[in-house]
Amino acid sequence: MNTISGNLDKKINWSAMIMFALGFWLSGSFILDFVLIPSLSASGMMAEGGFASAGFVIFGIFNHIEVVCAAIVLTGFLVFSHHHNLSEKQERWSVIIASLLLIITLAYTYIFTPQMTSLGLNLNWLNPNTEMPSAMIPMHAFYWLLETIKFFGGAILLKWCYRNSCRIV
Repeated sequence: MNTISGNLDKKINWSAMIMFALGFWLSGSFILDFVLIPSLSASGMMAEGGFASAGFVIFGIFNHIEVVCAAIVLTGFLVFSHHHNLSEKQERWSVIIASLLLIITLAYTYIFTPQMTSLGLNLNWLNPNTEMPSAMIPMHAFYWLLETIKFFGGAILLKWCYRNSCRIV
C-alpha cells in the first residue's frame, strides 16, 4: 500500500507536458501541411479516385490526435491560471488562445474533414471527375486561415510556457 500512496506525492510538470504537446502537435501539422500533402499532390495521387477516403483516414486520425493535444494544452493553462504561474494578462489570454485552439481542432474533426471528404468522393464510377469541386475552394481558404491562427496561437503559448519553465522559483 505504501508504494501506491508514495506516487501521489509527485507533481506533474505541466510546462513540460504543454511544451511536448504543442511541439508534437505543431510539428505534426507542419509535416502534414507542408510535406505530405504537397508531395501527394505533386505525385498525382490527389487526382486518384480513392484519395478522398484515404485522406479521410489520414486526417481523421491526425485530427483526433490534435484534439487530445489541444485538450492537454488547455488543461495545462487552466492549471497555470489556478496556480497563478503566469501574469494576470497572460493567464487570461492563454486560456482564451488554448480554448480557441481546441475549437479549431474540433471544427477540423467534426466539420472540415467530413465535409471535404464528402465533396471529394466520386460516386459516379463510369465518369470519373479528376477536378477539385468548386465548393472545396472556400473550405481550403478557411482551412488555411485556421491553420495560420493555430500556428501563431500555438507559438505564443509555447513561448509563454517556455518562459514560465525557465523562471527560477
